[in-house]
Amino acid sequence: MADTTIFFFFTLFSFSSYFTLVLSRTLLLQNSQTTTTTVLHVSASLQKTTQTFPLNQSALQKPKPTSSSLSFDLHSRFSIHRASHNVDYKSLTLTRLQRDSIRVKSLQTRLDLAVTGLTQSDLTPIQTELAADKLQTPVISGISQGSGEYFSRIGIGKPAKDVYMVLDTGSDVNWMQCAPCADCYQQSDPIFEPTSSSSYSPLTCDTRQCRSLDVSECRNETCLYQVSYGDGSYTVGELVTETVTFGKSEEVNKIAIGCGHNNEGLFIGAAGLIGLGGGSLSFPSQINASSFSYCLVDRDSDSVSTLEFNSGIPPSAVTATLLRNTKLDTFYYVDLIGITVAGVNISIETSVFKLESNGSGGVIIDSGTAVTRLQTEAYNAVRDEFVKRTKELVRVKAVELFDTCYDLSSMKIVDVPKIGFRFSNGKVLSLPAKNYLIPVDSAGTFCFAFAPTSSTVAIIGNVQQQGIRVSFDLVNSLVGFSPSIC
Repeated sequence: MADTTIFFFFTLFSFSSYFTLVLSRTLLLQNSQTTTTTVLHVSASLQKTTQTFPLNQSALQKPKPTSSSLSFDLHSRFSIHRASHNVDYKSLTLTRLQRDSIRVKSLQTRLDLAVTGLTQSDLTPIQTELAADKLQTPVISGISQGSGEYFSRIGIGKPAKDVYMVLDTGSDVNWMQCAPCADCYQQSDPIFEPTSSSSYSPLTCDTRQCRSLDVSECRNETCLYQVSYGDGSYTVGELVTETVTFGKSEEVNKIAIGCGHNNEGLFIGAAGLIGLGGGSLSFPSQINASSFSYCLVDRDSDSVSTLEFNSGIPPSAVTATLLRNTKLDTFYYVDLIGITVAGVNISIETSVFKLESNGSGGVIIDSGTAVTRLQTEAYNAVRDEFVKRTKELVRVKAVELFDTCYDLSSMKIVDVPKIGFRFSNGKVLSLPAKNYLIPVDSAGTFCFAFAPTSSTVAIIGNVQQQGIRVSFDLVNSLVGFSPSIC
């Protein structure tokens, strides 16, 4: 009887152990599938490509800040007005990609100049044919003009005149179009009239702000500025100080800003630009901000997020070290050391992403570049792993700079490999599927939204940042990524 009882319990124990082992393996497999893939909502993405998004005034007037900080609303340019020159989503995509390539080339040229010890002033003479408490503002997307730009509604002068301004982490100089215009492009709001503002004050040539310009000139003791962009756009005018108003209540006085009387380029809809870079003339530097953050809204929507100053990094953020280039203080670099595909660390030499002491290399976070650029070696490795894990999807021909595209027209949802950015502190930022597999037309063509570059510098663009609050802690040299905190 004792032997029978022992046999029974041994059998029961063995069966229990086997059942536990099977269950554990099942759960492990489920967890593995959960962590290595993510869902792309194909039909929802395609629906957005066919919709018209008129300006949503109620949304613009009612921002939802993530904290009690002062802020600007942040919108896409799509929500300002539609681009009449784009007849469908495919042409819109092509226009945006073409301009994006020009911007990337411009950033790379500027870095190359810095590495070689040259500045823009060495190459570009000025055109002289002229006539902090916490802050928050809304941000919108700039897709409708074929641009990767994002915008904010900002008050300029006293009394404040509200205008749309491009937000750019890759620029330092703030500027706006001013009357009288020798040459001004079309903008959504009336051109700023300096004589209507009691706080308008030209800067003299011996001021610190004037001396900080890359390209400047003195005329009648007034400081003239010029800023040129890689696509041929430029602005020329007087450097002045003005009052900037946040949310129709909080004012910041004596902000150095260019008053452009001669302006050309693809800033259609915006009155000018707010520079968020790390240089001394940028807006964060002028208000002595300890931090700032933004969340870039869906590029195809009229939804609203915020640009916030002095609000800190959310506790739930994935953090990484924020690096600065001693040769050029404008750009923000992140200490990226690798990329994961479906949870697998892709074999890429860490030196590929390293910011060198001579100013070359590194990985920039840029709000104005749309598509993330990786050095060719890194891009090929990431793309090849992604392709290997999407063999069941139908491949189609390349679209512009996208060499990996799929026909997803027959699908409503699809599981795709997760993509993650791996930082030197061991943390990984996992991207939503819509941030790297994006529609390029309304027919169901989706492309892998990374691109190769022959440059030594990599750029994390705004397609990959979409829907993620990016926080720059300027005091502690940290950058935080907080998905879905907009």
